[in-house]
Amino acid sequence: MSGRWRSAVTAAALVALAVTVPAPPAPAANPIVTHVYTADPAPLVVGNTMYVYAGRDEAPTGTNNFVMREWRVLSSTDAATWTDHGARAGVGTFPWAGADAWASEVEPRNGRYYWYTSVNGRGPGWMDIGVAVGDSPLGPFTDAKGGPLVSDSTPNSSGLNIDPTVFTDDDGQAYLYWGGYWGVRAAKLKPNMIELDGPVVTPQGLTNFWEAPWMFKRNGLYYLMYAANDTNGCVTDSAYACQRYATATSPLGPWTHRGVVLDRVSSTTNHAGVVQFNGQWYIVYHNADAPGGGNFRRSVAVDLLHFNADGTMRKVVQTTTGPPPNPGGGTPGPPAGTNLAPSATATTSYVSPWESVAALNNGGVPANSADRSNLAYGNWPQQGTQWVEYTWPSARQVNRIATYWFDDDQGIDLPASCQVQYWNGSGYVPVPGQSSCPVAGNTYNVTTFGTVSTTRLRLTVTARSGLSTGLLEWLAYQP
Repeated sequence: MSGRWRSAVTAAALVALAVTVPAPPAPAANPIVTHVYTADPAPLVVGNTMYVYAGRDEAPTGTNNFVMREWRVLSSTDAATWTDHGARAGVGTFPWAGADAWASEVEPRNGRYYWYTSVNGRGPGWMDIGVAVGDSPLGPFTDAKGGPLVSDSTPNSSGLNIDPTVFTDDDGQAYLYWGGYWGVRAAKLKPNMIELDGPVVTPQGLTNFWEAPWMFKRNGLYYLMYAANDTNGCVTDSAYACQRYATATSPLGPWTHRGVVLDRVSSTTNHAGVVQFNGQWYIVYHNADAPGGGNFRRSVAVDLLHFNADGTMRKVVQTTTGPPPNPGGGTPGPPAGTNLAPSATATTSYVSPWESVAALNNGGVPANSADRSNLAYGNWPQQGTQWVEYTWPSARQVNRIATYWFDDDQGIDLPASCQVQYWNGSGYVPVPGQSSCPVAGNTYNVTTFGTVSTTRLRLTVTARSGLSTGLLEWLAYQP
């Protein structure tokens, strides 16, 4: 949300969007841009680029109210250096709107990009949710509907219809969450993305919800993050807010509260989004840390987000440096040759309930050792030596393997050592002439040995002290 106070902007303040020239990339630091004030960020990854859609704070110094008339687009190919593409939509994008370019989010669908916005519709009530659409992440964007998607006249609408977040599930069903003044709401969207599909519902279990929902999915679990302003472990002054989150096994809940992921920031409002980019998770939020900043002159910041092995989120460490560069695209593909792993059955001494042994030979190409996009195998909380094994229905000739180790920085780490063994008909023995068994992160580690003919191949992995181990891919090659 853009705040708890109604903006003083009027219809007379509407301005046409000017043609803008992208600002040169800004060096890595938080806030990520400081030549303008930006707020209510919504991240989106398209290809090798992370986009952030944000409102622009224009309040003059000493003005204790929001002045917001446009939405801007920022982008980065490494999550550290950012380009400001200028205003790509504004209040004037919606002929039926009057003021208040508040929080927004962009959701792709069928090659188009739908920009859901909080805007004063000049009709009955106050804030509405509008939808603009464009053919690229940078637009141009035009009004997609000719009127609000949600307004005060929508049955069971929120007490304040702001802060839309849209999530599209794996089956193609899209969901809209929104609301302020403690009034969280949700509804399905039709495939055209500009009509509600069924009734508006009130999600249950979102402890101390105030505003600013953000929904995403990770490893089959749904997450809803939101701003809260309670003094029960959130903030000490209810004029400020933290970010709480809840999880569910279905997109409409019911939700189970999990805790605080982002503590109070330097501005009274606290609005954030979460995204995975180049194998790493990030949180994008705003604060008042830019020169001359304040509660109505906020700026977007980006920091790393980490998950625990059980799927809960670690509390974010707010930094002034921002995350390190993560350009992606630097990881080479798997080694050349005929990989026998896909035809094998994978088993293990232990796999964590939330991971999968199927990750070993599912053909994924990891971006880095923290990449979960193609499943991951891990054996947390087990320590010491564990093993993974391939079994074929008939003998195969094998003379090398390649391992891509999993390292989530949350208890699963790169191993201390590993060894390849094969079944000789009566038991497991070391493969002959094994080279070193490398344990480097973010790459395929190749181990060679004399050719063996076997129906079973085993990799024993010894963890570092106090840690567990994991793999993203394990390839086995014929000569």
